[in-house]
Amino acid sequence: MLRRMIILSGLFLLLGNFASAKVTQLDYRATFGIFGTVGTIKNRLTQNAETYEINTKVRLAGLAKVLMGGQTEHYLSKGHMKDGLMVSDFYQMTSEKRDKKVVKEYRIDHDKKSVTKRVRKWKKERLVEDHTERLKFYAEDDLLTLYFNLGNAVKEKQKGKTYLFKSVGLEKQKGKVQITLPDEGQVAAYKKDLGQDGKIYAKAFIHQKNFRKKKGDILLSVAEDGFIHRSVIKDILLYGDAKLTRIR
Repeated sequence: MLRRMIILSGLFLLLGNFASAKVTQLDYRATFGIFGTVGTIKNRLTQNAETYEINTKVRLAGLAKVLMGGQTEHYLSKGHMKDGLMVSDFYQMTSEKRDKKVVKEYRIDHDKKSVTKRVRKWKKERLVEDHTERLKFYAEDDLLTLYFNLGNAVKEKQKGKTYLFKSVGLEKQKGKVQITLPDEGQVAAYKKDLGQDGKIYAKAFIHQKNFRKKKGDILLSVAEDGFIHRSVIKDILLYGDAKLTRIR
């Protein structure tokens, strides 16, 4: 009887957490220069006062789907809330293309300030690689939380300044991401690419080999609700701009 009562109490607690959870659907359309629409990104954010989960699915379309062999990507972030921001405990990236599958998992130990990364690869449903390593840096963000935290993380920051953030999933740059907030005199240039309706404008600087000059400046527009409304990567490989536009 006592065991049943404990189980029932646990179920009621679990149901209570689900009932109080807020679910936000954030969908984006991706376009790339002369190629037009190249895919969609669908994000489902579930959060309550204590925990959150972000579930993201990337689907290619048109010529991009053909060139990439029908590749699909799935991202999952789970963690806890701290001072109104999401703090990642677990991050997973899954990529599938034809008969190949790659899964990268990150587990963040905040007490020890360490991150463990596990990479598994399959070919024709056979596991061909499985290795685990400890990253040389620690971060509270992963790529998803960095993206979705941004509006709240910078809203009180001083304009015209550059701030350093860190994120797992960006090992080649040791997790470092520079976020610059334009001053009043610079905002006009951002609005030209991102529209006039942003509450906050920012620029993220990252290194990536497929960007022109091996670096990329991502321009960001944050909407009134604190989430990214539009983002633009300028002049990639001479084909034009890569853009994300929120459609839901």
